[in-house]
Amino acid sequence: MIDSADGLDGTSTLSTATREELYQLARRRGLRVTRRQTRASLLEVLTSERPDDAGAPGEPDHGGDGEPHAASRVEAFTLLARRRAAGEMVLLPRQLVGSDRRIHVRQTIREDHQTRIATHDEEAREKFTKLAASPFMFFRGTALLFYRDMAGEDPWMPTVLSAGDVHPDNFGVVPNRDDVPVFGIDDYDEAAYAPFTWDLKRGATGFMVAAESEGAKGCRSAGHQRSVAEAFVRGYSDAVREYAADSSEAFDELRRDNAPPLVAALLDHAVRGSRAEYLTRKYLDATGRRFAPSKKIVPVTSRLEEFQELVDRYVRENAIEVPPRADGMRVKDVAVRKGQGTASLGLARYYLLVGGDAPDGTDDLLLEVKQARRSALAGLVPPSDISPDDHEDHADPSIGGDDADGGAAARHGARIAHAQRVAMVNGGVFYGSVQHDGDSYLVRERSWYRDGVELGSLSAREWHDYARVCGRVLANLHARSDEAGRVDHDVEPEILSAMAPLDLFVEDVVDFAAEAADRVRADHATYRRDHAHGAFSKVDLVYR
Repeated sequence: MIDSADGLDGTSTLSTATREELYQLARRRGLRVTRRQTRASLLEVLTSERPDDAGAPGEPDHGGDGEPHAASRVEAFTLLARRRAAGEMVLLPRQLVGSDRRIHVRQTIREDHQTRIATHDEEAREKFTKLAASPFMFFRGTALLFYRDMAGEDPWMPTVLSAGDVHPDNFGVVPNRDDVPVFGIDDYDEAAYAPFTWDLKRGATGFMVAAESEGAKGCRSAGHQRSVAEAFVRGYSDAVREYAADSSEAFDELRRDNAPPLVAALLDHAVRGSRAEYLTRKYLDATGRRFAPSKKIVPVTSRLEEFQELVDRYVRENAIEVPPRADGMRVKDVAVRKGQGTASLGLARYYLLVGGDAPDGTDDLLLEVKQARRSALAGLVPPSDISPDDHEDHADPSIGGDDADGGAAARHGARIAHAQRVAMVNGGVFYGSVQHDGDSYLVRERSWYRDGVELGSLSAREWHDYARVCGRVLANLHARSDEAGRVDHDVEPEILSAMAPLDLFVEDVVDFAAEAADRVRADHATYRRDHAHGAFSKVDLVYR
């Protein structure tokens, strides 16, 4: 039955609703649909959320009942995850070999980019080329592939707020609420509530793959990779033990005054120069009041009124405490930002010049409005009382103002903003979410001092130091799951217990990472061959 609040007759069901009723229902739920879609395609969007772009409108257009439509294995993997979490013996895709594995990799990447492929998105083509560059770039851009290999894994482990995409390049310098640079996780696009081991396994794998792909010549051996992964896990365990003893996670953040030498040097490097120099050099035109057009910045000043309304609504719905430096959140210019990120290439992203009293624009706030999408972990994590067993993104409905209709597509931005607020002790004031034209967007400040470690410049010793501090930062997020997140009990003692005996636990995680890293390299090799054949210019279709 469909509730009458959805706009349908209280006795109607999805199977009996008219095409117009289905269209109106999809719009109210925040799903991306068009009036040209058939009744069958509207029904499919309403009953299964696609991996790419939160239930995009039947990519490609079905054209009529019985016509070929884009393949989706979301429900199949949801069922696989549930069965494995229940203790059944099931075949995981990571056990596939040869051509079976190659086809699985191809299908997963196509499915994960259905909308972007079907719309012939230029940045999607750029992303596919970027993934071919190295195993580490491939690893960064294929989180769904990684997590389908883990479907239903570790159902007995404590659940925490997971960052979702832990690897060496997703840590860096970010602003806190007082606009002070701190070191932390800087990407929560895949955040979800999951077993704590999921972040550790992806993070350890990421450090191994990165050490080989990005490390200096003396940092690429298998032994060095294992020791770096172990440093990451032990940095995590050390921090969890401290938090369990003194509850310091509630106020622990890495600033210039308390950071270890490697991070302190990064913070010093990040604040060289000034906001004025950053804006003038990278974004402002000669007047200082508009964006300067470039290959990556495409001004759309004609949409100023549209984005002023969006910003006003975002401030209101997220209860943003606007600081004086934002000058009342007055939008001065709007631009499309192209070519940024790896996993998110091809998703809509806008930059806004906001506020600032200086006539030359050198004290303006740079606000990023980034299209959010379904987490790669959605439907794959074991069921728990924190993450409902419904294969949707598990966002807190009370967070943000963009999911009043209850549609999962409307919650993506709120989910990401929630994770950032949990993660940071004194988080950036501008993190929030807003819905626009049926899509969910994350909103955040693009700080002038945002920076990250140059992995290729790290010595063998620095790789270990960096991995250890990243493990500590991850532990802080997990420990704060019961301080500011949705975990309703003290989670640190549970994590400590689950890691015992510690040496065996560390060995298990590193062994997993070594096997996963080998799989990444093999998958990357077959991906390169498929990419050379033009395999990612089309989606897999289900034919009549």
